[in-house]
Amino acid sequence: MKVGILANPQKPDARRVIGELREALARYGIESVLESVTAEWVGESGGVAGRDFQKEVDVAAVLGGDGTMLHAVARLGVFEKPVAGVNIGTLGFLTSCTDGELDLFASALATGEFRTSRRTLLEARVCDNGEPMDPFYALNEITLARGQTGRLVSLLATVGGEVLNHYRADGLIVATPTGSTAYSLSAGGPLIEPAANVFLITPICPHSLSQRTLVISDDVEIVLSPERKEEGAMLFTVDGRETVPISKGTRIIVRKADHGFHLLRLEGRSFYEALRQKLKWSGG
Repeated sequence: MKVGILANPQKPDARRVIGELREALARYGIESVLESVTAEWVGESGGVAGRDFQKEVDVAAVLGGDGTMLHAVARLGVFEKPVAGVNIGTLGFLTSCTDGELDLFASALATGEFRTSRRTLLEARVCDNGEPMDPFYALNEITLARGQTGRLVSLLATVGGEVLNHYRADGLIVATPTGSTAYSLSAGGPLIEPAANVFLITPICPHSLSQRTLVISDDVEIVLSPERKEEGAMLFTVDGRETVPISKGTRIIVRKADHGFHLLRLEGRSFYEALRQKLKWSGG
């Protein structure tokens, strides 16, 4: 087995965790290689580009937190193998273990005592009076929201070719079940079990209180578009990463991606455990 390691250099303890993880993997006879940007950061040569992980490694280990996992979606590209998040700190919704559990993680890889949770990805294309741009992929959500203006904006949402609503709001979120614990939740959306085959459409601070989150099947195409030129450009954002100005006449076409994101889970760890911990629910 070979593990590819991708780290967030903004985490103060990232260098230490890289070294400790490589040592733990080596104790169990597991080979490791650094992602090219990570290798350059620690002063090593011979790293592997994240988009080459699919053919070079068996498991990707992402060191940081939930935000680092979201960035890994773009850095890894199509990666249909397990992705393990090692949280430098406390356990997150997307991470497999903490940096204090590296030996446990390495042992689980060596013995195969882990499972994977396949997560849906959103594919979003910006179409501006012609051919759409290359797709963006989101694990949590895409948003179309007001830009520089402090006023509400007007946007149209269609589902499966049928008008859903003309929204007056600060913006609109299209989220996966994984993203139900993120921005959509903050905007009043429900929590969704990760394996559910649905999308969430959640308005951000809508003008009308009757405009609520809608849960729809994930096999339909969603199209978002600004309706008023005078309101200026809106901002299209993917998992808090890329931001693209969007004006009237431009459409955001959203659908379920053909590939998924396979989160590695250690035995005994679950989505419900993360909910209890993060939301401070009671439970066994």
